[in-house]
Amino acid sequence: MRKARIAVLVSGGGTNLQAILDAQQRGELKSGEVVLVVSDRPGAYALERAAKAGVPGTEIGKKACGGQAAFEQRLIEALEEKKIDLIILAGFLSILSADFTRRYDHRILNIHPSLIPSFCGAGFYGLKVHEAALARGVKVTGATVHFVNEIPDGGEIIAQKAVEVRPEDTPETLQRRVMEQAEWILLPQAAETVSARLTREEKE
Repeated sequence: MRKARIAVLVSGGGTNLQAILDAQQRGELKSGEVVLVVSDRPGAYALERAAKAGVPGTEIGKKACGGQAAFEQRLIEALEEKKIDLIILAGFLSILSADFTRRYDHRILNIHPSLIPSFCGAGFYGLKVHEAALARGVKVTGATVHFVNEIPDGGEIIAQKAVEVRPEDTPETLQRRVMEQAEWILLPQAAETVSARLTREEKE
C-alpha cells in the first residue's frame, strides 16, 4: 500500500518532529512517511534531527525570500517537488495565508499546547501559552491537534488530551509535561489517522 508522503514544517528544536520520526521508527506511523522537513529559521536544530533520520531538510525563510507571497511560492514548489500529501506544522511559527491553507484544505495539521479554544489564536505560542494558563489559574490544560485554516488555531479539532496543572508549576515545567503527556502522543496518532484517510480516499 502506498504511504502518504509527509512534510514537517519547523522553526526550532524539533521535539515534535522527533516524536513523529520515533513513531514511524516504531511502526506506529505506518500509513505515512516523513519525506521532507522544512525550517523557516536558519540553523534550526530540527534540521539536524531530520538529517540523523535520513530525511531531506531545507531552509525556506520569509525574509530571504523577500516576503509572504514569494515565501509561500517557494514552499509550494518544495512540497510539489516531493509530491507531498500531508503537511504537519510542528512548532512552525510562520503564519500561512488563506490562499495557501485553501490549497491544502484538510491536509495541514498543527499541534497547539492548550485545550482549544483556551489560550489560542494570534500571539499564543510557545511559553506564552503556559504563562497565560498559569496566570488564569486553570487546573487542567493540555494539547490540541487541529486542521489548519486561515484563522490561527481556528481549524477543525482532530484530537485533544488533558494534562494536570500542578500548584508548583512554572511555565517551563508545565510546557515539558504538556509535551511529554500530550503533544508527543497526540501528534503522531493524528498523523497516522489522517495519513490512513488520505491513502484510503486515493484508493476509492
